[in-house]
Amino acid sequence: MLMRSELAETERDFGVLLDRSVKISTQPILYCPHMELWSRAVQGPPPRRSPQETSDLPARCPDPDALARPGTGHLIHEGSKMTLKKYLVKALHRLQKGPGYTYRELLVWYCNNTNTHGPKRIIREGPKKKFVWFILTLLFASLVVWQWGILVNSYLSYNVTASLAIGFKSMTFPAVTICSASPFKYSKVKNRLKDLDALVEVALERLLPSGPQNETSAPPANTTRRLNLELWGQIPLVVIAESPGAEPVVTDILGNGSAGSGWRPASSSSVEGPHYKLAVKLCRRNGTECEYRNFSSAAQAVTEWYVLQSTSLLSRMSMKEKIRAGYQSKDMILACLYGARPCNVRNFTHLYHPDHGNCYIFNWGMEEKQLISSNPGAEFGLKLILDINQTDYLPFLTTTAGARLMLHDRKSFPFLKDEGIFAMAGTETSIGVMVDELQRLGNPYNDCTANGSDIHVKNLYENYLALQVEMKSCGNCTLEEATKRIAATSQRRTTYSIQACLRSCFQQQTVDTCRCGHSAFPLPEGAEYCNNNDYPDWAHCYSSLRRSLSHRQFCIESCKETCNNTQYKMTISMADWPSEASEDWIFRILSYERDKSQTITLNRSGIIKLNIYFQEYNYRTISEAAATTIVWLLSTLGGQFGFWMGGSVLCLIEFGEIIIDFLWITILKLIGWCKGLKRGKAKAPETERPPTAARRVEGHSNLAFQEEEAAESPEAEAACEPGTPPPNYDSLRVSPVDVGDLDSDGEGSLPDQNTV
Repeated sequence: MLMRSELAETERDFGVLLDRSVKISTQPILYCPHMELWSRAVQGPPPRRSPQETSDLPARCPDPDALARPGTGHLIHEGSKMTLKKYLVKALHRLQKGPGYTYRELLVWYCNNTNTHGPKRIIREGPKKKFVWFILTLLFASLVVWQWGILVNSYLSYNVTASLAIGFKSMTFPAVTICSASPFKYSKVKNRLKDLDALVEVALERLLPSGPQNETSAPPANTTRRLNLELWGQIPLVVIAESPGAEPVVTDILGNGSAGSGWRPASSSSVEGPHYKLAVKLCRRNGTECEYRNFSSAAQAVTEWYVLQSTSLLSRMSMKEKIRAGYQSKDMILACLYGARPCNVRNFTHLYHPDHGNCYIFNWGMEEKQLISSNPGAEFGLKLILDINQTDYLPFLTTTAGARLMLHDRKSFPFLKDEGIFAMAGTETSIGVMVDELQRLGNPYNDCTANGSDIHVKNLYENYLALQVEMKSCGNCTLEEATKRIAATSQRRTTYSIQACLRSCFQQQTVDTCRCGHSAFPLPEGAEYCNNNDYPDWAHCYSSLRRSLSHRQFCIESCKETCNNTQYKMTISMADWPSEASEDWIFRILSYERDKSQTITLNRSGIIKLNIYFQEYNYRTISEAAATTIVWLLSTLGGQFGFWMGGSVLCLIEFGEIIIDFLWITILKLIGWCKGLKRGKAKAPETERPPTAARRVEGHSNLAFQEEEAAESPEAEAACEPGTPPPNYDSLRVSPVDVGDLDSDGEGSLPDQNTV
């Protein structure tokens, strides 16, 4: 769309084009066949003709041979330029057919032609109603924009709705992991812990107050023996005495290790006396920087201190030594029955767990086929009889007796500290299972992962079982050698879980901060386990890292939940087993089957019976669905627009069209303004009005035509007397092409020259 101020310039451009066309049209039109053929076959020279055919051509036709000579290519170039200009003129002509040339005209045209109801009434009504309709249209348009903003924001929030479905089918039996509460047998690791146990015994004697009859007696004999004070000095136990109005007094329990040194509690204490706290002293940088970890109970303090010391000592054991020191399957699993089929230790997969030692997993799915449960009820589940032999527990490390067990997905690593349960010794524990399947939507609705491939934390538990199998088979190979020898197959790889990610992240931070890893987690490649000799500051570093909120928050933000997982809800019931009337013959049979012994080697303190079964075959599926979809968004947007403005999608297209027209008018105004600046700088303004296209045509067609000078004043024009008009000498010439006579293709039509 062109503005009126620019029509004169466009008319001059048309005049230049028509000037050239008139120059060609004033010459006699001759028919040259070879020119027509040549113009249609641009890529080849004109056809050769015989002398007779050439002589028959009109005299003014160019020689066809001359067209084939070099130097005639500029004719084609001139023709291409004329063709390009023709299309430009055609485009300009079409742009003149727009709804208006100014913003006001464009706005009026839009109000008259739009399908939206409000704008039409604004220009058609009187002044008062026009104002009312303008306010109503503006108000409802604002309401539409406000509602659209709310709807779009609701869609971009990606809310979900949860639906619960209950189904009935035969289900896959879960994997069942069984471990002893003690990671090692005390008889197997007693030599490694004898110095540590001696220190604990002396510390406990110092902590307990002496009776009145023993206040003046000599100390026990075991306090005078030689103690490993180097081990004690690495992580000592201290007593902090706090008195009102005084500084706390810190005293080492053992002192210099002699019988009379160190701290001893008084036999009696008054209310006004100091308050004592037991703490673990953790130091770094050769003891120059120390902190005290306080505990409210001495039992907790001794247990935590023993865990730190035993971690340092047991971390030097190889994987084979740890497996031999734990509970073996033939000693722990006495009987097994799945449904109506007997099972044995070959149906279990061995796993050395960092927290619980030797564990055994039924139906893990690493090498055996999955088991399908055909019917619900205790008769169709898994029945086990276990011997935990708690008399061989570590006295200061394991304070809980029983079996630790967990139900989980097949091929997933069991984290018994997080999700496991205890089965008490001397009881029959029945566990009824119900299944919940969770199906979450992925990004952008939930921050979950399908298989952990998009998590940047390396899963240290993925190849943990494969590493153990490889280290068993390769003999005395190291962890690095076993890692290189792991096969590329995924047969023994565990699946991703958020617990595996969190623990792997914490272990990696431990290695990065303390330069060694904790023995309760798998090691990254190239790292070593912490101990007091090689890494004397590890206890202080590990304790600080475990209390750090920033490190835990980093791991929480780095790990994601799985989008699809299965949860096993358990209903637990217990009863004494065996009964007093039947324990004699049951223990006798079990003892003979395990040890081939005629005497009873089992007792109630170590025997456990487990029943694990599906409580019912009704499984629940909790699935998420998008609360807002693109279909919902479009339909709601259209409903709001139609309700408040009476519009549709076509109205939006019309509004988009008017926006484009506004932009086009703005661009044309800017172009005209820039051209005006350039012309003003290039030349002075013209004093004489440029000739029109009609005058140029008249000057070319009528050689006697002379343009009359414009009258200097209205009085001079009025003084001229009318005379006889001159004859029309242009009656036999071609009429000039008018701009309005351009056809739809932008070309002018020429009248027949023979018409008089």
